[in-house]
Amino acid sequence: MQNKLVLLQKEDAYTADRGSSKGNQLKWMKDGVWYKADNLGYEGLSEYVVSRLLAMSSLGSDEFITYEVCRIRYNTAEFNGCSCRHFLKPYESLITLERLFKDTYSHSFYESVYMIADHEERLRFIVNSIADITHMDNIGAYIAKLLTIDALFLNEDRHLHNIALIKGQNNEYRLSPVFDNGASLLSDTKIDYPVGEDVFKCIGRSRPKTFCDDYDEQVDLCEKLYGRQISFGFDWHDVKQVLSSVEYYPDDVKERVYDTVLDRRRKYKYLFK
Repeated sequence: MQNKLVLLQKEDAYTADRGSSKGNQLKWMKDGVWYKADNLGYEGLSEYVVSRLLAMSSLGSDEFITYEVCRIRYNTAEFNGCSCRHFLKPYESLITLERLFKDTYSHSFYESVYMIADHEERLRFIVNSIADITHMDNIGAYIAKLLTIDALFLNEDRHLHNIALIKGQNNEYRLSPVFDNGASLLSDTKIDYPVGEDVFKCIGRSRPKTFCDDYDEQVDLCEKLYGRQISFGFDWHDVKQVLSSVEYYPDDVKERVYDTVLDRRRKYKYLFK
């Protein structure tokens, strides 16, 4: 599936109700495969790179979704983008943390979280609220994995409207594999991080949105409350190899992704074996 041209039709188009502060990408489902078109820059490349590097982490193969890069033709337009296999069973659905909380308590999870001044208490509130609703005892470890991944790869679009669990029959829940990392690695070249701007200045401006606006604080609080839940094993050779297999994206974009990943790897070197 990697680097292929995919022909999609109007009947394949999909409209999602999961919100994003980075805008909504065009999405399609065809023959059990999801396709997403780049919207603000190189989201497809980011999905691909992050998923390949997660394969070199302590996550199990069922804990993350693998993405492929593709070229999408829809009507008369063509887009760069990515694809992945549909991972839900027929009776399952994704439910965001915001929707889950609001369905249970009839008010906004996001607003409730940000009424709490202390950031550590915000994180506790998020985890304990979802654990109380779902009766799952691994929510803290799961959130810690997600937010550590976000810090390493600069995913600035992980928030309560797009962190999701999988809902099955009889109100039973299971953890979703890690997916939706398209807003990572400074992929928004249209608005926030134009290609050609100093990559390290761009890195310095990136901010998370889950419960505070500092990646380091986010990771520190996750580790304090729920322990270190993930480690990584890739080096610069691996990053080069991943990027060398990608078509469609220009060299200056791939170089920026490389520089970003290596800078983050140096910053969080304690997470690497």
